[in-house]
Order: sequence, then C-alpha cells, then structure tokens
Amino acid sequence: MDMKEQVVTAFEQGYGSRPRFIVRGPGRVNLIGEHTDYNDGFVMPMAIDRAVWLALRPRTDSLVTLTSLDMGETASFSLDDIQHNQSTWIEYVKGVAWALQAKGYSLSGWEGVMAGDVPIGAGLSSSAAVEMAAARAFLAVSDQSWEPAAMARVGQQAENQWLGVNSGIMDQMISAAGQAGHALLIDCRSLETEAVPLPPQTVVVILDTSTRRGLVDSAYNERRAQCDAAAAYFHVSALRDVNMAQFQAQADGLDEVTRRRAYHVISENERVLAAKEAMQDEDAVRLGQLMNESHTSLRDDFAVSSPALNTIVDIAQGQPGCFGARMTGAGFGGCAVALVREDAAAIFVTAVTTAYQQATNLTPNLYICQATAGAELFRPAVERPG
Repeated sequence: MDMKEQVVTAFEQGYGSRPRFIVRGPGRVNLIGEHTDYNDGFVMPMAIDRAVWLALRPRTDSLVTLTSLDMGETASFSLDDIQHNQSTWIEYVKGVAWALQAKGYSLSGWEGVMAGDVPIGAGLSSSAAVEMAAARAFLAVSDQSWEPAAMARVGQQAENQWLGVNSGIMDQMISAAGQAGHALLIDCRSLETEAVPLPPQTVVVILDTSTRRGLVDSAYNERRAQCDAAAAYFHVSALRDVNMAQFQAQADGLDEVTRRRAYHVISENERVLAAKEAMQDEDAVRLGQLMNESHTSLRDDFAVSSPALNTIVDIAQGQPGCFGARMTGAGFGGCAVALVREDAAAIFVTAVTTAYQQATNLTPNLYICQATAGAELFRPAVERPG
C-alpha cells in the first residue's frame, strides 16, 4: 500500500467517509548550491518521490484536528487562538496557519490524517514537506488559489518565526514549485525559477548515512552570522553581490574563518550557474565534477561535513558509473547525493552500501530518486492533480 492509499484508508476508518481532498508535499534533494540560499544566491534542488501525504475534509468550525500515522498521535488546535506549545510535529502545521493568517488569509478548519516517507532529520527537508502539504490543505478547504512562491514564503516564515529555525527559502520553494523530470534553478533573491533537465541516462541517488545531525541549529546560525559579517565587510546586503575577482582583491582584511566561509558561498554560486549550463548541454561529466568540487568546499571551507558524510562521498566517487557526489543539506550528518549512470545504478547502490557498512559499521539507506512535481492537490472523486 503506497502512502496515498495509507492516508485515505486511515481517513475512511477514522471518519467513516472518503476524504474531500488529498494533498502531497514532496521532500527534496539539493543537487548543488549549499548554504547559498540565505546569502541571496543560487540553488539547484529537485523535488523527490518521497513526500508527506494528507487526506482531509473541511469542518464547519475553526478547529484543525490531525492524526499523524508516523507518530501515532492526534493533535488539535483552534484557528481562533493558535498557541505555541512544546516543539512537536503539530507545530509545523500551526506555524503555517499562523503565517497564513498573518498575511491576511481567511482560513477554515479541517480534520485529516497525515503520513510520510521523507526520512526525518536526514537533510531531505521533511519539515518543508509538512509545511507545503499543510499550506495546500488550508488553501483547499478555504477555496483559495495556490501560488508557489507566496506559499514558500509562508513556509519560511513559519520556520523562522514560529519554529525558530533561521532557514532560507530553498526547501519550501522546491517543495512548492518542483517540476517532474527537472531540477529547479532558484534565484533566492527574486524567487525566479528555471526548470533545468537532468542529464539523459542518469539518475540521482540519495545516500543516507544513517547518522543524524546533532547541534545543527547553533552551528547553522553561526555560519549565517559569519556570512552576514562577510557581507558587511564588503559593504553589500548579501554575499550574492560579491564576485570572485572582488573577493580575491579585497578579502585580506577578513579573519581566516570568515574568509573561508565567504569563499565557499561565492564559489558555490559560480558552481550552481556552471551546473545549469552543464545540464543544458547534457554534460553529466561536468555536472559531476562540480558536485565533487562543492563537497570539497563544504568540507574544507564551510566546515559542515562529517566523518560519515566524507566516507560515503569518497566511496561513491570511486564507483564506476558515478559522475560525482557531495553532501547535501545543512550538514553534520544526514545525506549525500550522487549523479550516477542509469544502467549502473543498481550495482552502485549495492557496492556503496557494502563498502560503507565495512568502513563504519553503519547500514546506509540508498534511494534511487525521480524528480517530481511540487505540492499537489487531489480531489478523490476525480483523482487528478490540480
């Protein structure tokens, strides 16, 4: 039984009727462009075929009641009086409701069932998947239109101000606006997007190290503050506005750590734009080289990798049929991503799994991924995305 069937079946068992709406919020993997989003830079993520699914129906009052099959819990809150409680899964849904209301949306209550197969804490953005699924649910029951960029902003506001995670816009934007078969070049300043095709005869493989990030929020916020300090040094609003020639001419006045952080961001923005050209040229070899260079920069200059990530990336890069591999996500654990020749993918998965187990005594989880559409709304009577 797939995720969609699971939530529909659970809804029917719990409420005795078919759901009025089904929504899907995908996770994502970022091919290249890490820690550039909050510097107004460029990123190249794709929405993946792992997602959060929600089956729901409207209520006639302002109550939201949601059962999480993954957590084995049901939680409720009133749209008339949204209170911040302990940091549990329902806070992501509350945060979206709060941010929508803050932007002037008039919301209605609903009841539903949620389940997902985006690994939590792996750097595949399970939180954005929940946020975009919740946003689609609120707009569906309130009969309001879906605008991907606006909803990405809502999700980011929920993440930043309700949940206290100082994240950029990338995760919510790709979960809202992804396109099947494509990665999405996102300009994190303008939110302009450009769909970029994956190279032919290649697949993207996610390499979950089975390690989870530790004190990532404090390290993340520290990196963000270092980037802000570097931008102030260059007298610009964000490191997006500094090119490599300017950096090399003026960076001597920065302390070594801040200089290395800035160098990563500036060089990573260049790599993302080069990756777009490589993909448009169907050049998998060049794209893989850029992914490898990105990992080196994240490991050495931005210092957000980990022993497990470095091990799995090194193993992946050494496999036949692998064009390139890098850590993905905020870092310190979680996942890496590899670009692999399609006809070599099955052998690649087996070889990396075996070698990583031998090196670390950990069992990784590897997923061959498809690039999917962003958050979708289904009406069960019709069963067509809308």
